[in-house]
Amino acid sequence: MILLGSAAHATDLPPPSGLAGIISDDARWELVHSAVCFTEGIASDRDGNVYFSDITSSSDCASSGQQDGAILKYDAQSGETSVFRSPSGQSNGLHMTDEGDLLVAQGADYGGRRVSRIDGETGRSHILAHSYQGRRLNSPNDLTVGPDGLVYFSDPRYAGYESVEQPIQGIYRIEEDGSVSLVVADAVKPNGLAFSPDGKTLYVAAANDNNSLDYTRHAKDQPVHVGLMAVLEYPVAEDGTLGARKPLIDYAGVNTYGPDGLNVDEEGNIYVALFGVDAPGIYVYDAAGKEIGRLPTGEIWPTNTAFVTDPDGHDYLYMTGGSNLYRIRME
Repeated sequence: MILLGSAAHATDLPPPSGLAGIISDDARWELVHSAVCFTEGIASDRDGNVYFSDITSSSDCASSGQQDGAILKYDAQSGETSVFRSPSGQSNGLHMTDEGDLLVAQGADYGGRRVSRIDGETGRSHILAHSYQGRRLNSPNDLTVGPDGLVYFSDPRYAGYESVEQPIQGIYRIEEDGSVSLVVADAVKPNGLAFSPDGKTLYVAAANDNNSLDYTRHAKDQPVHVGLMAVLEYPVAEDGTLGARKPLIDYAGVNTYGPDGLNVDEEGNIYVALFGVDAPGIYVYDAAGKEIGRLPTGEIWPTNTAFVTDPDGHDYLYMTGGSNLYRIRME
């Protein structure tokens, strides 16, 4: 095991606002770890250990020194961070199952372009999904487990030199028999996923940056005009089918690269990692889409959040942003 760093320390990121009863006004972000390139996807195990992705872009991350992507592990007891798995297949979104297995969305740009499960006991990796209708997936981005116990994942393409084989950037479900079903085809370019506490609504971060899907066929520096930027909601029927989409939070006209990771607390409040705006941060909304507070991040571009309880019973909101992992104490 390679140790990479140790305990958290305070940062000068701005304080929270409007979140009384959730996060106190005097709480501050702590820097837990500085990674190599670009941090994403957070998951935690029953002991409060935190797993997160460090994505090494082949074109935009000179600081990586040609390192491959990695899944890192922050030990809640020692406060140290180590390499859990490298190469990671360019892991992005992570999700810890109730059984202690780690679900991994592996993206493009020389990554796995699949969804895998890492066995919590043996450490062996099992491929759950790599294609749909005989064509390779675009770039699995985020994933979660639905109320039916099945794995749902988004499959956009934000970066990578591989050919784009799926004509739709959709949301897929891995069925009990291992087959893959397309369950959402109209989110345009889906990113983060989260279910409401009662399991009756699927929230989707639609972040259509209209970036080139295939760098081998399009000029990388071509003009880009963003499309749909919104948090969408889809009703979940008892048979598992998803109803018509509804824009819950619309960022049309906002100067943003779009919402990224989504998170929902037990009260049904939605935490949206939003960057590219004048005030990047974690924006918190109620179930009706009304903003109730913010966790500003200054110049840091946030990507994902997760609720974690440490071994001492303290509750934290962890956040990946830029090349770092942060946390803030919750009430």
